[in-house]
Amino acid sequence: MMTERVYDLDSYIRSVEATVLACEERKGGWRIALDRTCFFPEGGGQFGDVGSLYPAEGEPLSVTDTQEAEGTIWHHTDRPLPVGTRVRGEIDWEVRFSRMQCHTGEHIVSGLFHTLYGLENVGFHLGDEEVTIDLSGPVTWADVQEVERRANRAVAENVSVVCAYPAPEELEHLEYRSKLDLKEHVRIVTISGYDRCACCAPHVGRTGEVGLIHLLSMQNWKGGVRLRMLCGSRAVEDVMRKQESITAISNLLSAKQEDVAEAARRMSGELEQTKLRAARLGRALACAKAELLPRETERVLVFEELDTDGLRALVNAALERGIGLCAAFAPEEGRFRYILGSAGRDLRPLVREMNAALEGRGGGSAGMVQGSVTAGRAAIEAWWDKCE
Repeated sequence: MMTERVYDLDSYIRSVEATVLACEERKGGWRIALDRTCFFPEGGGQFGDVGSLYPAEGEPLSVTDTQEAEGTIWHHTDRPLPVGTRVRGEIDWEVRFSRMQCHTGEHIVSGLFHTLYGLENVGFHLGDEEVTIDLSGPVTWADVQEVERRANRAVAENVSVVCAYPAPEELEHLEYRSKLDLKEHVRIVTISGYDRCACCAPHVGRTGEVGLIHLLSMQNWKGGVRLRMLCGSRAVEDVMRKQESITAISNLLSAKQEDVAEAARRMSGELEQTKLRAARLGRALACAKAELLPRETERVLVFEELDTDGLRALVNAALERGIGLCAAFAPEEGRFRYILGSAGRDLRPLVREMNAALEGRGGGSAGMVQGSVTAGRAAIEAWWDKCE
């Protein structure tokens, strides 16, 4: 069963009349083959189209995916249709057009990296959130930004995007990008001045329809780099969200929007200094509280509102006063953090018993353990009163 690929003739056709040629049950649903379709099957790094099938009678069927197998295009649905049924297939145009924008944008970007830096696109994935492009070699972020500028210039020039099947003798002498060694029935997508590439997917008719092309990030990837990219409405929504964040940060820092990075760095440095001062004060407070504890006693149980560093300083200071075992607890969001210290006792068996009794977890070395318990203060005190 060979399916007539209406999308291949015109990527802007949103619906077609067709006849059901086959219907097969598959795990989790059904798949339906039509004699002709405008639904693009998954391929070339792009997901298959989604949409609906409308039979002449009865409720419409949702098409959740489109796949190709041995020349037949299968529409995945949750219900079957009898062979011979006439249907109208209609794609989800918003999803399709967004993918067309992204795929054409990827061609522009990949073509520019190839022309400017001699790099190949060795991996491409068009997800429903973003596009990733894997390049065959390294580039700098300045190189990426230059490609972004030129790609958006291509959008502004509104260059035509031509999809065609060149004759074999023409194809033999044609220079084009391709990950595969193709010999026949090769579909070439040409963006004059920017790219020529073998591709089976639907594309926009002119580059102006791509809209904004925005490269988000770059990371090292298998000897080259992986880029994250957004195009069209996805890029616009991303810019709008980031603008809201920048505006909010600008207001919080009382800084101009173009100066928020420097203001944030300055505040981060100030915060780090504040944390260091607070830690010093916490340790000093812990040592002062330790001075109030008795000397040379077998063990003490204390509850203090200290951070972990302060709690540890308190325990260490208590041990220096000759206390055999110091158990220090601090309240934290419905739990109690603890640090137990001893100069001459292996605390690990003791902490296992305590955690089991007080719904806690933690551990450490023989001389010092830390963790937290969910039991309340009364339960902690009662357990320590009974503890050997």
